[in-house]
Amino acid sequence: MTSSHPSQPLTYPQTQTVNQVDDYHGTQVADPYRWLEDPNSEQTKAWVEAQNQVSFGFLQEISSRDRIQKRLTALWDYEKYGIPFKEESRYFYFKNDGLQNQSVLYTLPDLDAEPRVLLDPNTLSEDGTVALSGLTISKNAKLMAYGLSTAGSDWQEWKVRDVETGEDLPDHLRWIKFSGASWTPDSQGFYYSRYDEPNEATKLEDVNYFQKLYYHRLGTEQSEDVLVYERPDQKEWGFGGGVTEDGRYLIISVWLGTDSRNLLFYKDLSQENAPVVELINTFEASYGVIDNDGSTFWVQTDLNAPRGRVIAIDLTNPDKSNWKEVIPEAAETLEGVGILNNQFVASYLKDARTQVKIFNLDGTFVREVELPGLGSAGGFGGERDDTETFYSFTSFTTPPTIYRYDMITGESTLFRKPQVDFNPDDYETHQVFYNSKDGTQVPMFITHKKGLTLDGSNPTYLYAYGGFNISITPSFSPSNLVWMELGGVYAVANLRGGGEYGEEWHQAGMKLNKQNVFDDFIAAAEWLIDHKYTQPQKLAIGGGSNGGLLVGACMTQRPDLFGAALPAVGVMDMLRFHKFTIGWAWCAEYGSPEDPEEFHALHAYSPLHNLKPGTSYPATMITTADHDDRVVPAHSFKFAAALQAAHEGENPVLIRIETKAGHGAGKPTAKIIEEVADRWAFLVRTLGVEEKTE
Repeated sequence: MTSSHPSQPLTYPQTQTVNQVDDYHGTQVADPYRWLEDPNSEQTKAWVEAQNQVSFGFLQEISSRDRIQKRLTALWDYEKYGIPFKEESRYFYFKNDGLQNQSVLYTLPDLDAEPRVLLDPNTLSEDGTVALSGLTISKNAKLMAYGLSTAGSDWQEWKVRDVETGEDLPDHLRWIKFSGASWTPDSQGFYYSRYDEPNEATKLEDVNYFQKLYYHRLGTEQSEDVLVYERPDQKEWGFGGGVTEDGRYLIISVWLGTDSRNLLFYKDLSQENAPVVELINTFEASYGVIDNDGSTFWVQTDLNAPRGRVIAIDLTNPDKSNWKEVIPEAAETLEGVGILNNQFVASYLKDARTQVKIFNLDGTFVREVELPGLGSAGGFGGERDDTETFYSFTSFTTPPTIYRYDMITGESTLFRKPQVDFNPDDYETHQVFYNSKDGTQVPMFITHKKGLTLDGSNPTYLYAYGGFNISITPSFSPSNLVWMELGGVYAVANLRGGGEYGEEWHQAGMKLNKQNVFDDFIAAAEWLIDHKYTQPQKLAIGGGSNGGLLVGACMTQRPDLFGAALPAVGVMDMLRFHKFTIGWAWCAEYGSPEDPEEFHALHAYSPLHNLKPGTSYPATMITTADHDDRVVPAHSFKFAAALQAAHEGENPVLIRIETKAGHGAGKPTAKIIEEVADRWAFLVRTLGVEEKTE
């Protein structure tokens, strides 16, 4: 059976317009849907309800939707293990039985013991919308500080739990956002960062400035917490506080928005009332302290090395001329470094797949870790003297599998392997390299069932992100598996703006260079068409957050190239993104509308401002959530209203608005499955996919 468009064109809710015009450096820009920026108004709530009626009405009519949801549920129902981690001699790990909304944290005194539940977030709310958003175990392994997020919000509340009894202590911290926690060596308290208490009514929209670093001592009220560091003269600075493994130093990483460059300060905890020392006080590169040996800090940086290197800085002689290079820059991109068995464990990206190398502390190469295949590996955590560690390996057709790694012998042994209801041998993944508009070579992974016929008829889902120095590497997803079972091709393009090839690759897709990202994505689509994988009317594009912006920009620039578009929680209004919550922080990536030159670049690709009336746009389903306080839903609301008004033709233009959910982190399994079922059902209908569900 082949699905097609409904016989009756959709009738969209009437969206009121207002006469709002703003002057940007002499350019007049209309904003007729400004009123949709207020998510709490009765008018906006009525609009959301009316749009959801149209969207869910359309989706419920698709006959294959229930079968897709059943298959998704069956595939999702497998045991998922997190990477074990250890404090003192006690182990901790996450596990999800299959369809639990949130994964459960277990603890055990040794790997042969019976695990015990330490925290089950599923018991904290009836619908699974309270999620564990951070945790840290005290040095003596007796206490756990943990953060909770409700309905997907970035706001966290932190509590403390006794590991032995499973009971919570009275400690309760609020108004924490973009922060972890770091215990002092005496296990009597921890450092964390918070904002001042916001206005309760507008806390999901208001901008976040003036983060402060505090120390919380156990058993005291939050109002008594010690202010460790603040900068009233720098409202945009944020602070991450971490205690070194030897307990001697508090490292303060100072961040500015989403800029990958940071500052590095420290405080000597062995001296009473020691000052905060500004070790690195200019935003010129990224710096991350790996560990220290007395007063020598080992630091991962991209200073004069866009793909990363390791240097040593002696605090007694900290002048830059005295810095020593320990591990030089390689051809691959350095992702992260830890120390185990008194050796560096360095994780690299080679053409967007993981490579792990071991070095001695003097920088001499020891060996490369033999991974199970080409894919993504993560983990390798632990303390300096540990001789064992754990890592997870995954690829597009390999569910995350946990291995134990022996630092002395270099051997990996299987620790946990999930059983998923499919045969990975039925699928294949290729990596191809294609040329973008300016000749830049860009990698792309293509995964599909074996035996695919290249006749241009295959429904294809092209996904990418392209920003914020974030690398998109191979990963397993039951949802993508269902798409491939339907006969679909799944393609992932590693665009500029990401971190796949280091800081130069990132900067080539930032600010005034952002159009390169869209050109890379369009070129990926054209390559798939030219090589007979698909054709425009069978090609869907998708992405979330910055990837939602990507989809919005490309569908407005090349509406002829795509059959369907799925922008999720996207940044669609590039002239007002900086006016809500943490949006100002993205000016480091996108540029600022307040700057005349950057305004013109932003205005040229802003999805909201580049819709042209009377144009036939691809079938579109915009997705967002009413509690998204990262990319506020106004972006999607305004874009949907403007797209419905501009669009001509029978292709459906829907907006699916999730309730009691946020930007995506901590979203319950049940909501994820429903949303994915709607996504694939939408593509089955709009691309004319022949149903082949198994």
